Amino acid sequence: MHPKGPIPAAAVTALVSLALLAGPAAPAATASAGEAASAHADLVTTYQATLKYHSVERAVQDGYLPMRGCIEREGEGGMGYHYVNKAYNNTTDPAHPSALMYEPGPDGALRLVGVEWFVEDADQDLSTDDDRPAMFGQPFLGPSPGVEEGIAAHYDLHVWIYKPNPKGMFHEWNPHVSCPAD
Repeated sequence: MHPKGPIPAAAVTALVSLALLAGPAAPAATASAGEAASAHADLVTTYQATLKYHSVERAVQDGYLPMRGCIEREGEGGMGYHYVNKAYNNTTDPAHPSALMYEPGPDGALRLVGVEWFVEDADQDLSTDDDRPAMFGQPFLGPSPGVEEGIAAHYDLHVWIYKPNPKGMFHEWNPHVSCPAD
Protein backbone atom coordinates (compact mmCIF):
# COMPACT_ATOMS: atom_id res chain seq x y z
CA MET A 1 0.00 0.00 0.00
CA HIS A 2 1.13 3.53 -0.69
CA PRO A 3 2.43 5.23 2.48
CA LYS A 4 -0.52 7.67 2.43
CA GLY A 5 -3.19 5.05 1.74
CA PRO A 6 -4.79 3.63 -1.40
CA ILE A 7 -4.23 5.58 -4.58
CA PRO A 8 -7.45 6.36 -6.45
CA ALA A 9 -7.86 4.58 -9.79
CA ALA A 10 -8.03 7.94 -11.61
CA ALA A 11 -4.62 8.89 -10.20
CA VAL A 12 -3.14 5.55 -11.31
CA THR A 13 -4.54 6.04 -14.80
CA ALA A 14 -3.15 9.58 -14.97
CA LEU A 15 0.28 8.45 -13.74
CA VAL A 16 0.53 5.61 -16.24
CA SER A 17 -0.73 7.83 -19.06
CA LEU A 18 1.94 10.42 -18.32
CA ALA A 19 4.62 7.76 -18.14
CA LEU A 20 3.58 6.34 -21.49
CA LEU A 21 3.70 9.75 -23.11
CA ALA A 22 6.84 11.03 -21.41
CA GLY A 23 9.64 8.73 -22.38
CA PRO A 24 11.41 7.83 -25.58
CA ALA A 25 10.54 4.22 -24.85
CA ALA A 26 6.79 4.77 -24.85
CA PRO A 27 4.77 2.39 -27.03
CA ALA A 28 5.45 2.98 -30.70
CA ALA A 29 3.50 5.76 -32.36
CA THR A 30 2.55 3.29 -35.08
CA ALA A 31 0.62 1.14 -32.60
CA SER A 32 -3.11 1.07 -33.15
CA ALA A 33 -5.42 2.77 -30.68
CA GLY A 34 -6.46 -0.68 -29.46
CA GLU A 35 -2.86 -1.75 -28.87
CA ALA A 36 -2.10 1.47 -27.00
CA ALA A 37 -5.23 1.06 -24.86
CA SER A 38 -4.25 -2.54 -24.09
CA ALA A 39 -0.70 -1.48 -23.10
CA HIS A 40 -2.17 1.24 -20.88
CA ALA A 41 -4.60 -1.17 -19.23
CA ASP A 42 -1.80 -3.69 -18.61
CA LEU A 43 0.39 -1.00 -17.00
CA VAL A 44 -2.48 -0.01 -14.70
CA THR A 45 -2.88 -3.71 -13.80
CA THR A 46 0.84 -3.94 -12.99
CA TYR A 47 0.74 -0.80 -10.88
CA GLN A 48 -2.29 -1.91 -8.89
CA ALA A 49 -1.01 -5.48 -8.43
CA THR A 50 2.38 -4.37 -7.13
CA LEU A 51 1.42 -1.48 -4.84
CA LYS A 52 1.48 -3.85 -1.86
CA TYR A 53 5.17 -4.54 -2.55
CA HIS A 54 6.26 -1.17 -1.26
CA SER A 55 6.60 -3.38 1.81
CA VAL A 56 9.60 -5.70 1.28
CA GLU A 57 8.20 -7.89 4.05
CA ARG A 58 4.99 -8.38 2.04
CA ALA A 59 7.04 -9.20 -1.07
CA VAL A 60 8.94 -11.89 0.86
CA GLN A 61 5.66 -13.30 2.25
CA ASP A 62 4.44 -13.60 -1.35
CA GLY A 63 7.53 -15.53 -2.46
CA TYR A 64 9.84 -12.77 -3.74
CA LEU A 65 13.34 -13.54 -2.46
CA PRO A 66 16.52 -11.43 -2.71
CA MET A 67 18.83 -12.26 -5.62
CA ARG A 68 22.43 -11.01 -5.68
CA GLY A 69 23.40 -7.65 -4.28
CA CYS A 70 22.57 -4.19 -5.51
CA ILE A 71 23.07 -3.91 -9.28
CA GLU A 72 24.62 -0.80 -10.79
CA ARG A 73 26.65 -0.15 -13.94
CA GLU A 74 29.08 2.77 -14.17
CA GLY A 75 27.90 5.32 -16.71
CA GLU A 76 24.46 3.70 -17.02
CA GLY A 77 22.81 3.85 -13.60
CA GLY A 78 21.32 1.16 -11.46
CA MET A 79 18.61 -1.42 -11.11
CA GLY A 80 18.91 -1.75 -7.35
CA TYR A 81 18.17 -4.93 -5.43
CA HIS A 82 16.12 -7.61 -7.18
CA TYR A 83 13.60 -9.69 -5.27
CA VAL A 84 12.62 -12.61 -7.51
CA ASN A 85 9.67 -14.97 -7.52
CA LYS A 86 10.73 -17.79 -9.87
CA ALA A 87 7.11 -19.00 -10.08
CA TYR A 88 6.50 -15.97 -12.32
CA ASN A 89 9.44 -16.57 -14.67
CA ASN A 90 8.41 -17.36 -18.25
CA THR A 91 5.13 -15.48 -18.05
CA THR A 92 3.99 -12.15 -19.42
CA ASP A 93 1.15 -11.71 -16.95
CA PRO A 94 1.07 -7.97 -16.10
CA ALA A 95 -0.09 -8.75 -12.55
CA HIS A 96 2.88 -11.03 -11.81
CA PRO A 97 6.33 -9.65 -12.58
CA SER A 98 9.24 -12.03 -12.08
CA ALA A 99 11.20 -9.47 -10.07
CA LEU A 100 10.67 -6.40 -7.95
CA MET A 101 13.44 -3.80 -7.98
CA TYR A 102 14.27 -1.81 -4.84
CA GLU A 103 16.71 0.99 -4.16
CA PRO A 104 18.21 1.76 -0.77
CA GLY A 105 16.98 4.98 0.80
CA PRO A 106 19.08 7.36 2.91
CA ASP A 107 17.89 5.54 6.02
CA GLY A 108 18.80 2.14 4.55
CA ALA A 109 15.17 1.14 3.99
CA LEU A 110 14.40 -0.35 0.59
CA ARG A 111 12.00 1.51 -1.72
CA LEU A 112 10.19 -0.14 -4.63
CA VAL A 113 11.26 1.55 -7.88
CA GLY A 114 10.35 -0.89 -10.66
CA VAL A 115 9.44 -4.37 -11.82
CA GLU A 116 10.91 -6.84 -14.29
CA TRP A 117 9.77 -9.83 -16.36
CA PHE A 118 12.11 -12.73 -17.20
CA VAL A 119 11.41 -15.24 -19.99
CA GLU A 120 13.89 -17.99 -20.91
CA ASP A 121 15.07 -18.15 -24.51
CA ALA A 122 13.44 -21.30 -25.90
CA ASP A 123 16.40 -22.50 -27.95
CA GLN A 124 19.16 -21.07 -25.69
CA ASP A 125 20.86 -19.73 -28.85
CA LEU A 126 21.94 -16.10 -28.39
CA SER A 127 22.11 -15.63 -32.16
CA THR A 128 18.36 -16.17 -32.69
CA ASP A 129 15.40 -14.24 -31.34
CA ASP A 130 12.30 -15.60 -33.06
CA ASP A 131 10.68 -16.23 -29.66
CA ARG A 132 11.19 -12.66 -28.32
CA PRO A 133 8.21 -11.76 -26.09
CA ALA A 134 6.65 -8.31 -25.82
CA MET A 135 4.52 -6.51 -23.25
CA PHE A 136 3.11 -2.99 -23.06
CA GLY A 137 3.92 -2.60 -26.75
CA GLN A 138 7.62 -3.13 -25.95
CA PRO A 139 9.87 -5.97 -27.13
CA PHE A 140 11.90 -7.62 -24.37
CA LEU A 141 15.69 -7.16 -24.36
CA GLY A 142 17.81 -10.15 -25.32
CA PRO A 143 18.39 -12.89 -25.63
CA SER A 144 21.03 -12.36 -22.96
CA PRO A 145 23.31 -14.88 -21.26
CA GLY A 146 22.52 -15.79 -17.67
CA VAL A 147 24.03 -13.35 -15.18
CA GLU A 148 25.13 -16.10 -12.83
CA GLU A 149 25.45 -19.88 -12.85
CA GLY A 150 22.15 -21.66 -13.20
CA ILE A 151 20.39 -18.81 -15.00
CA ALA A 152 19.47 -19.61 -18.59
CA ALA A 153 19.77 -17.35 -21.60
CA HIS A 154 16.73 -15.15 -21.42
CA TYR A 155 14.77 -12.08 -22.42
CA ASP A 156 13.83 -9.41 -19.89
CA LEU A 157 11.79 -6.26 -19.64
CA HIS A 158 12.26 -3.59 -16.98
CA VAL A 159 9.45 -1.19 -16.13
CA TRP A 160 10.27 1.84 -13.99
CA ILE A 161 6.72 2.22 -12.77
CA TYR A 162 7.53 3.70 -9.34
CA LYS A 163 10.57 5.86 -10.10
CA PRO A 164 10.82 7.98 -13.24
CA ASN A 165 13.66 7.11 -15.58
CA PRO A 166 14.93 9.92 -17.84
CA LYS A 167 15.95 7.27 -20.38
CA GLY A 168 12.39 5.98 -20.59
CA MET A 169 10.02 3.84 -18.59
CA PHE A 170 11.26 0.62 -20.26
CA HIS A 171 15.02 1.29 -20.35
CA GLU A 172 17.17 -1.35 -18.66
CA TRP A 173 19.19 1.03 -16.46
CA ASN A 174 17.94 4.02 -14.46
CA PRO A 175 20.54 6.77 -13.89
CA HIS A 176 18.56 7.93 -10.85
CA VAL A 177 19.04 4.59 -9.07
CA SER A 178 22.32 3.92 -7.28
CA CYS A 179 23.74 1.38 -4.89
CA PRO A 180 25.38 2.09 -1.54
CA ALA A 181 29.13 2.61 -1.58
CA ASP A 182 31.05 -0.43 -0.39
